Amino acid sequence: MSLVPLLTSDQFSPADQSTLAQGVNAYGQVLNTWAAIGNSPGLLATYLPFLRQANGPGALEERVKELAAVRVAVLNHCRYTTSHRCTSALAKGVEVDALTAVAKGELEGFTERERLALQLAEEMTVSLPTIPVEDGLTGVSTSVRDDVQRVFDAAELVELVMCISLWNALSRFHRVMAFELDLPEPPAPVEAQL
Repeated sequence: MSLVPLLTSDQFSPADQSTLAQGVNAYGQVLNTWAAIGNSPGLLATYLPFLRQANGPGALEERVKELAAVRVAVLNHCRYTTSHRCTSALAKGVEVDALTAVAKGELEGFTERERLALQLAEEMTVSLPTIPVEDGLTGVSTSVRDDVQRVFDAAELVELVMCISLWNALSRFHRVMAFELDLPEPPAPVEAQL
């Protein structure tokens, strides 16, 4: 059961109605995360465009963003986010085998860019919260940080770090809110890692 009431379309504030209509047009329904966010009037109008900008087409290839997002969702053990990220990745042509490998943390078979993005996603999700500043200013290993800086340009790095950060925040939000799935279940081998 969700932590907060899930609003119906007519219960959203006027400030959110236009953004909600765009989302419903794209997905055919009010997603549970939006229905919860609607409890804070005006937040959806800011949230959804930001999400589209950060996670949509940009300098960094979408496949890298999708793989990193699935890794973050699985590492945070969030079934709702994993469902959404797998649905998105599959729609963009990412194979179930690749999603399974990402969920298991198996990096063989991925390009250097994909492997580095997945390593950064894991360090930002698992290591960063546990490393005090005195032990590591960035919370990310020097080797991974140097490698991503070598392989990705500045615009790509901003998008990658923002995407990883965003999915960490959202998977934690989704998990605590305890949303029921509103998109298809993650592929079984991915779900087995949750």
